[in-house]
Amino acid sequence: MNEEAQKKYDEFYNSALENGVPEHLVGGLTRYVIMGINPGDFLTAVLSNDLMEAFGRADRNSLAGLEGLMKFIYNYVPSACHGSKEKVSAWKGGGYVC
Repeated sequence: MNEEAQKKYDEFYNSALENGVPEHLVGGLTRYVIMGINPGDFLTAVLSNDLMEAFGRADRNSLAGLEGLMKFIYNYVPSACHGSKEKVSAWKGGGYVC
């Protein structure tokens, strides 16, 4: 990762933590948004706007942090990478910086 990408990664990661995203989800969400890396089944369902799948994939800690995660996605995550399965699929492998 180049210096610019690392800076964006660190900024996004810290912002997610400061805005209520559960710590165990921050790394996966950040790698997805910044680098287009698959975030795992629970985050993929959340980002795809598939509530039933998200609940089915969630562990207790993820469920407890769902409100903070959703608020962060709504307010800070680029709309091009969430909201439908198609958007999530298109974002994977690309990302915001890389």
